[in-house]
Amino acid sequence: MIAALLLGAVLTTTGIWHFASPHGFESIVPRFLGSPSLWVGLSGTAELACAVGLALPRTRRLAGWATAALFVIVFPANITMAVHAWQGDGSRWIAFGRLPLQIPLVLWAVYVARGTLSRGGRRAPAPMPGPRPAPR
Repeated sequence: MIAALLLGAVLTTTGIWHFASPHGFESIVPRFLGSPSLWVGLSGTAELACAVGLALPRTRRLAGWATAALFVIVFPANITMAVHAWQGDGSRWIAFGRLPLQIPLVLWAVYVARGTLSRGGRRAPAPMPGPRPAPR
């Protein structure tokens, strides 16, 4: 599924970015969570794990749901980034642009989770409409 692989590529890129340049991510971890480096490492690892899960047909459904949850869980960091930008620390365009971007990302992950391929590589057939036959 192309949507899953593209989403996995996005997660791979951002996951690697968490480790290659952690300072930008550490600065937006809400203070009440404690150690920013811990949370940046955990979120980067989670993004990479979700990317691997999305690449594998057997784990794609679960990884899609996990990715949707991850996008919701990291939303407070985006709010923190917007607050910092409002106070003059960082680009307002980027900070406020990230807030609504989270919605299509969550929907993309849900789409991938619901569009999982069956084991045979084809879409599972939709249930037939109408009444079910009575048991014998």
